[in-house]
Amino acid sequence: MLKGLGGLGGLGDMAKMMKAAQEMQTKMAEMQEQMASTVVVGESGAGLVKARATAKGEVTGLDIDPSILVASEKEVVEDLIVAAIKDAQSKGQMRMAEEMRRMTEALGLPADMKLPF
Repeated sequence: MLKGLGGLGGLGDMAKMMKAAQEMQTKMAEMQEQMASTVVVGESGAGLVKARATAKGEVTGLDIDPSILVASEKEVVEDLIVAAIKDAQSKGQMRMAEEMRRMTEALGLPADMKLPF
């Protein structure tokens, strides 16, 4: 028998680890799909501009209150649009981080562990 390998018990542990890794990979793919279809809404200007984005950060729409569409206020409107998009993307990132935390805890890993996905 080879020393240091612990007999076949070590191979059984390796098989369990491989199975756990495959399960984690499957759960990650499912979560990625879920986050791609989860919509968050960011706002600016007390709700005058709203941006919709997926939890993965892809902007999917804008809602601009017509009362702010004044030619002399063009720069303000542009700033409000950018702020609403950033708010939506930030909310998406927070949602993604929360889902990652839940998944790592469910797998018995430390909540603050950073997965490479």
